[in-house]
Amino acid sequence: MKGFGTDEQVIIDILCSRCNKQRQVIAETFKNELGRDLIKDLKSELGGKFEDVILGLMLPPVNYLCKQLFKAMDGIGTNERALIEILCSQNNEQMHHIARVYEDMFNRPLAEHVCTETSGDFRRLLTLIITGTRNPPGTVDPDLAVQQAKQLYEAGEGKWGTDESVFPKIMAHSSFDQLKCVFDEYKKMTGRTIEQALKAELSGDLYNALSAIVECVQMPTHFFATRLFKAMDGLGTDDTTLIRIIVSRSEIDLQDIKVEYEKMYNKTLLSAVTSETSGDYKKALCALIGSA
Repeated sequence: MKGFGTDEQVIIDILCSRCNKQRQVIAETFKNELGRDLIKDLKSELGGKFEDVILGLMLPPVNYLCKQLFKAMDGIGTNERALIEILCSQNNEQMHHIARVYEDMFNRPLAEHVCTETSGDFRRLLTLIITGTRNPPGTVDPDLAVQQAKQLYEAGEGKWGTDESVFPKIMAHSSFDQLKCVFDEYKKMTGRTIEQALKAELSGDLYNALSAIVECVQMPTHFFATRLFKAMDGLGTDDTTLIRIIVSRSEIDLQDIKVEYEKMYNKTLLSAVTSETSGDYKKALCALIGSA
């Protein structure tokens, strides 16, 4: 970065091939050795979508998600799909961590901010998730699962009209392991999948959020692979979603998402990103995908 011009390839080679902990050490050493803030220097040297990728990588993962949540609610309008993607894929411990860091970063409780930007049963669902009412991973009660499956049926397909309040209560409180058991019991009881039930009974943001929970319970890699495909499908590319998923999942399950993407769409994620992006932005994303 010194002098006229920037060697973007060196930045890509160094930052996209390291884990986040290593990047934090690099930033700290950069400050100690040179007396300079690496993130500020990167911000002054880079621009556009390439800058978004690199600066996203420099944040600790939970801080990055918090920034993405704030961005989804800041200004006019709300990016509900971003809220769903981030909040509905977290277990209770992860959600507690995000909520704590969000309030530290923005001096505002996450639940309160979400409440001002959403409404109805969709707001109730997200609030329950954020306030951490979900049971810990591994918590399973088979007898309760039968009761919960019956409650979901009676609130939806088993009556005229839909009692939408029952769905958030069960889907936000139960552990993912318990929900998997509930969905199995629902199919045994009704002969229909929970996905079919949700599609028949619900719509809008509540439907999208509950469907996201179902996918994350059954196969999170499928959920993220689908979102990546939709971000690149058709005219134009949803670069914000593309960057957010690749950066945030790069040290979690990006390798598995790559495998699932190829299985679902008969093409590699790398080839898809290569055809839909360009320049240093493309190089950075491809480096992350290649190193996952």
